[in-house]
Amino acid sequence: MRLKVTELGPADHVEVGETAPDFVRPLVNDEFWEDVALSDLVADGPVLLLFHPMDGAFPTTYIYNELLDREIAEYDVQVVGLSISTPYEHKSLIEDRGIEHYRGVFSDPANGVADEYGIAMEMDGMTGIEEPRPSLFLVDEDRTVQFAWVAEAWPKFPDYDDLEDALADL
Repeated sequence: MRLKVTELGPADHVEVGETAPDFVRPLVNDEFWEDVALSDLVADGPVLLLFHPMDGAFPTTYIYNELLDREIAEYDVQVVGLSISTPYEHKSLIEDRGIEHYRGVFSDPANGVADEYGIAMEMDGMTGIEEPRPSLFLVDEDRTVQFAWVAEAWPKFPDYDDLEDALADL
């Protein structure tokens, strides 16, 4: 089976050197969830914010597997996901992907955070339903974006070597 690649075009997203928008959403981990602000997370150190499609989608699985294979959590960074999926679905994602040691996954069913970051996209064939484009933002303690990657095609994946270079420069 061949995947159909869909061009998404450019996005007016948060860029390197800009301040990442702050937000509060339920952050799900392997034990519970609670409302958490991005600003509270970065107070504990840099955050790799991973926007991904709904839990269970092929790109979501692929991106998390690649981060695990590359041992991204070994860097001095908190890995945090974000999608439109519910906290209940995130609990399954965390278990299924084996990412219990990551900081968690934000639940944003209305896709408001993706709107703030300039990466919301309408789901193919589903008028009025949006999810975030696959994207990575490396945010430092001042909420300054140190690395940004936003998909311009579906499916499209980041250059993980570039990500690792940015993590090494923290």
